[in-house]
Amino acid sequence: MSFKLVLFAAGLTLAPFALGCADEALPSQPAGWDSAVTLREAVDKNPDPAIVEVDLSARPSDLEILPGTTTPAWTYDGGLPGPFIRAKLGDRVIVHFKNELPSPTTVHWHGIRVPANMDGTPGHSQPDTLPGESFTYDFVASDPGLYWYHPHVDSAVQVGNGLYGPLLVDDPGEGEKLGDELVLVLSDMAIAEDGSLEDPKTGGNFGTLFGREGNVLLVNGRVDPTIEARAGLRQRWRIVNAAKSRYYYLAIAGHEFTRIGGDGGWMEHPVETDKLLLTPGERADVLVEPRGAPGSTLSVRWVPYDRGYGTTFNRPEEEVFRIHLTNEPAAEAAPLPTIARSIEALDTAGAKPVKLTLTQSELNGEVVMGINGVPSWEANPLMAAVGETEVWTIDNTMEFDHPFHLHGFFFQPLDESGAPIRPIEWKDTLNVAVDGTSRFAVKYDNRPGMWMFHCHILDHADAGMMGMVQLQQ
Repeated sequence: MSFKLVLFAAGLTLAPFALGCADEALPSQPAGWDSAVTLREAVDKNPDPAIVEVDLSARPSDLEILPGTTTPAWTYDGGLPGPFIRAKLGDRVIVHFKNELPSPTTVHWHGIRVPANMDGTPGHSQPDTLPGESFTYDFVASDPGLYWYHPHVDSAVQVGNGLYGPLLVDDPGEGEKLGDELVLVLSDMAIAEDGSLEDPKTGGNFGTLFGREGNVLLVNGRVDPTIEARAGLRQRWRIVNAAKSRYYYLAIAGHEFTRIGGDGGWMEHPVETDKLLLTPGERADVLVEPRGAPGSTLSVRWVPYDRGYGTTFNRPEEEVFRIHLTNEPAAEAAPLPTIARSIEALDTAGAKPVKLTLTQSELNGEVVMGINGVPSWEANPLMAAVGETEVWTIDNTMEFDHPFHLHGFFFQPLDESGAPIRPIEWKDTLNVAVDGTSRFAVKYDNRPGMWMFHCHILDHADAGMMGMVQLQQ
């Protein structure tokens, strides 16, 4: 994987203080500006600066998510989301996990290129971690970017109950600060008026087909929080969609997002967009410059996204969180450096074709989903070899979009001609639209083992839209 970052500011020498001088204070955000969305940080108990070693437990916890009520959530370390694990590029990450739930579970490190036996795929990469048991995850943070962790046993239920958390891998060589940083874990939860969790099987077959969305939108475990900001000061949002089914389509009236990266770090170059789409499992690295009258409030809104039959019908926009602008006059943001990453397109000459069709059927009155007409529990693994390059073509025959996720490996999305989609980026989750086809190229590095792929609408995965790649030496 070719990785090179290029940062420069026109007319300036790139240096830590290139954008200011010693006798001129740079404008800053108000004190405590991000306190409403502050994440709990994991405690690193290893003094070695190149090792991040933490304890992590999955356990039931009663949380006040809606005012005046408590919800019996399933949590990592008693909070929602799980603790924020932060590492540097190249660090060794050790997580001593204990299962204090009443059910088996595992931890999957979504997007991280871990060894197969650290991937958290039950029955393939590791056995279930039973109630009262422990398992130690040990891997190297080999790629910069935002990742996340969640279970892979009864995934829709366990993630829906609150089991998810962020993991950020910083690149010390990234260069100049691009904006004041927020890590935002977006999700939702199905909570009744009395605070109890709604039945995870609500809606029956239609609920499975639709993908069950929660009725409460959450940002870092909070409902509609407000951050403080000074108008004109650029912010860098590192966002993960940890919802089990909901597509997050974000908009701020009169504003644009500058998307500089996604699943596998930075893209070739930034892209401007007035709305930002994150399917379940996807991440985005975006720059935002809040603007408005002093004292005014901006609304960051969830916009209905048409991901298939009925998914936008009679659904209003909803507020996700707010940005309150201080009474100070607008600041002038530092000039934005040119942001670029050199990514070499994978050579697909002679690549092995892999063709998959996403399908549904019915068995004994229950919806069954599958790949090539076969549910996961009946499927044989695809065979692949270390060093091999494959081109996957995924056809969707259903009336719903599917966010397709490949464990353990980044890939490059391709267009209809087989050329890389520009700007090139490394992905691990890719949307396959209704009656549509998505393509990507993947090259397997030397991590043999069994690797899962599935729809990241977790109700769909649990209903059979899942398979395995057996990677051999």
